[in-house]
Amino acid sequence: MKKVLIVVDMQKDFVNGSLGSKEAEAIVDNVVKKIRNHDGLLIATLDTHYENYLETAEGKKLPIKHCIKGSAGWTLDDRVAQALENKKYTAVEKNTFGSVDLPQTIKSACGDEEFSVELIGLCTDICVVSNALILKAVFPEISVSVDADCCAGVTPQSHSAALTTMKACQIDVIGE
Repeated sequence: MKKVLIVVDMQKDFVNGSLGSKEAEAIVDNVVKKIRNHDGLLIATLDTHYENYLETAEGKKLPIKHCIKGSAGWTLDDRVAQALENKKYTAVEKNTFGSVDLPQTIKSACGDEEFSVELIGLCTDICVVSNALILKAVFPEISVSVDADCCAGVTPQSHSAALTTMKACQIDVIGE
């Protein structure tokens, strides 16, 4: 069985940039360790916005410019980038919380081989939960899991609530 690890939005703006937090900083070492120990398919999502971000529906509700393509904040955290450097991985840009391209990327890479998916990254309560639910909807019979020790939410409370939501939707939560 092929194991797929999805590293969600471990970008500078979410770790220690415009939307960074101490909780996000605290998971970086766990994320790096998970990447280094993973032997399988690796996918890294990149939250991707443009200069007109504040004019978008998301930008009107979250008026903080972040992950503007080509900016320093759009790039992966240096430690995460270094962990991925010697691994083959696929980058998936997404301009909203969940990626509708992610299931096809996985299916193309795995073909007819059975696979499981594990998600790690930021933010548990926005992009991690969105992608986990998309994957569970598209692939209802596969194992989808989230490592809580490799995720952080906007707040500790919203992180916990997202983990509860994922458990209710038959996504396995490990590491908590």
